[in-house]
Amino acid sequence: MLSYDVVDVFTDRPFAGNQLAVVHGAESLSTSQCLALAQEFGFSETTFPVPRTDDAYSTRIFTPGTEIPFAGHPTLGTAWVLRSRGLLSATEITQHCGAGEIRVRFLSEEEVELSAAPRDLVGPLDDALVASILEDVGLSLSAVAGPVWVAGTGLSFVHLPVLEDAVAAARPSMRPLQEYADRIGAVGAAADPVEGINLHAVTGGAPDLEVHARVFVPGLSVPEDPATGSAAAGLGMALVAGGRLPEGGRYVITQGVEMGRPSQLRGRVEVESGVATRCHVAGGVEQVATGRIAVPPA
Repeated sequence: MLSYDVVDVFTDRPFAGNQLAVVHGAESLSTSQCLALAQEFGFSETTFPVPRTDDAYSTRIFTPGTEIPFAGHPTLGTAWVLRSRGLLSATEITQHCGAGEIRVRFLSEEEVELSAAPRDLVGPLDDALVASILEDVGLSLSAVAGPVWVAGTGLSFVHLPVLEDAVAAARPSMRPLQEYADRIGAVGAAADPVEGINLHAVTGGAPDLEVHARVFVPGLSVPEDPATGSAAAGLGMALVAGGRLPEGGRYVITQGVEMGRPSQLRGRVEVESGVATRCHVAGGVEQVATGRIAVPPA
């Protein structure tokens, strides 16, 4: 049997935010066994961490469909769980994952912040490609409210700014973005997987913005995600490139409302010479459950 914790991330109360299962003692599990456990939990992500020192750990991250190099709410939730179990003691720690090193900082007992380096910035995407992606979520070009960029810090998203009414009107896409890989690649090369659509409406002015977002990740078996830290990190890059935060700043994202799991993500982006140099995303973590689960057959 393996022990596990379930936490809700990007929320200040249980049964909101994004669910995460953290499975302990899984160092010897195969990829197929990890995937079986992720499918058993059925959350958007499940992690399998291995503590290294009191200020570092490594982890594998799985959706119900596959392993991914990086994700935001698993980063915050895993660090919080390890610290709550006494396996990490430092205030600032390092997560080692498929995307490399991610810095994590504990702001309080409940709030955690990740810091990641920009990796992908491609765009703006042309109108024909944007129209195709919009059609997948039930919208048209008339809903667009700015340039569309592909951006990410380990897992990349199409950041699609739209009018406020369009956010609620959208429907989850069933088409994996991999089907647009050649068309996106014609605009520019992305180092990391481009797996999700970050549909968002922005209000306010620099250096403080308010964002209402919905994120669809059909290629990773996540039709809609209630809180997406990796998308929030990449959004900072897109806001800089699109002229909304030309000198950097802060943005508060509300997500998951349409799913009945309201979430709040607090982002900030640092800029040097007009280019994003560091992306930060913070949020609260709440314990929901702990228990034991059988080891899947090899």
